[in-house]
Amino acid sequence: MTRVAEHGYDVVVLGAGPVGENVVDRARAAGLSVAVVESELVGGECSYWACMPSKSLLRPAIARSDARKVPGLRQLVQGPLDAAAVLAHRDYYVSDWKDDGAVRWLDSTGARLYRGHGRLSGDRKVAVEGFEGDRHLLSARHAVAVCTGSRAALPELPGLTGARPWTSREATSSHHVPGRLIVVGGGVVAAEMATAWQALGSRVTVLVRGKGLLSRMEPFVGEHVAAALTERGAEIRTGSDVTAVVRDGGAGPVTVVLEGGDRVEGDEVLFATGRAPRTDDIGLETVGLEPGSWLPVDDTLRVTGSDWLYAVGDVNRRALMTHQGKYQARIAGAAIAARAAGTTLQETDRWGAHSATADHAAVPQVVFTDPEAASVGLSLAEAERAGHRVHAVDLDLSGVAGAGLYADGYRGHARMVVDLDRETVLGVTFVGPGIGELLHSATVAVAGEVPIERLWHAVPAYPTLSEAWLRLLEAYRDGAGAS
Repeated sequence: MTRVAEHGYDVVVLGAGPVGENVVDRARAAGLSVAVVESELVGGECSYWACMPSKSLLRPAIARSDARKVPGLRQLVQGPLDAAAVLAHRDYYVSDWKDDGAVRWLDSTGARLYRGHGRLSGDRKVAVEGFEGDRHLLSARHAVAVCTGSRAALPELPGLTGARPWTSREATSSHHVPGRLIVVGGGVVAAEMATAWQALGSRVTVLVRGKGLLSRMEPFVGEHVAAALTERGAEIRTGSDVTAVVRDGGAGPVTVVLEGGDRVEGDEVLFATGRAPRTDDIGLETVGLEPGSWLPVDDTLRVTGSDWLYAVGDVNRRALMTHQGKYQARIAGAAIAARAAGTTLQETDRWGAHSATADHAAVPQVVFTDPEAASVGLSLAEAERAGHRVHAVDLDLSGVAGAGLYADGYRGHARMVVDLDRETVLGVTFVGPGIGELLHSATVAVAGEVPIERLWHAVPAYPTLSEAWLRLLEAYRDGAGAS
């Protein structure tokens, strides 16, 4: 019989991705002892199968596209991308799927890493089944933080399992470029991976159930991205419901069957149809919660109804993005430390150290398509549904001097949504080449609730793309009264 070793810590963290790492960092900075349990690679989804590999695949595609719009340079970059070099560069950024560097950082914090499968086993307890047959029972004096993230959610379709579909993991880690790639979905993963693999040489077909791409953003965003993909040879089919997938023997060409009987054939099929929480086998039933469920939390990231269990990052479904999970981790770590020390929390301050207010009011997102898309805060439709009295200002970015210098034939659009009662910015959306780096200024304006009259004094340098801010403010000044 294998002996179970028992250990006590102030905090136990389930999951050593970016979110878990940040909880560890904040708890250790407060002098708390910490154990972290990881069943895969330290560094998590973002480091090996999401943010880093996807952006390393996309960067050459976007750089080539930008270069082709610059006089004196375009003629030098007309050939195909060196796919082997791009994939090798991707492998470098994911450290060839080895986590030695991440483990060294974790060790430097003084936290104890347990490799294996961790499951809650009752109040403030986590049981760990180690990879080498070792077993541990960890107890937490102050908190257990569930930071296990999410996984790709596949629909239940005839033939799908045997067809070996790509999910986001295969799409970011493949070592071959499929001749024909079918992408099922219209969200961020679908749009980014369609962009990346088309640039690497795949003939891409995107099947979207709804009316267009990136439907959670302002409508003009998906229109710009779809137009660019189509111009480069992709086929985008909206209103397409997939009813079955056929791949004989799990090898060779794959066929996607659509409602109505149409069939689309490809060499690989990527299903980018949503995410599910990785909570199905972490012992939630031992603490009265439903396995496989999203975990509702308050603004300190503590699970509803518990005084010791926290759910941080994707598992709480508030904002499924790495940077937002890391933000939550900083808030949760500060709250855990304050409660451990018996300090009064700043819960009454919605922008205080212990309240994840940005999850509601100022979530930033960049979609690394070509053109890029970026947004923060509320869209016009969201602001109206929330009952705000608003005015939306739209701007054709091609009229900004910096846009013409950035690229010949620059095409882009911006929208600023203003709360008329408070004269503050509720949300901003951009789409266009190079606009990802514009977003943080918008995030500061939204999170800081900066009055419009003060934004006039934030002078954008000429001739940069940031001059879009001046044009948006001018348009608001000239048109707000018509709302």
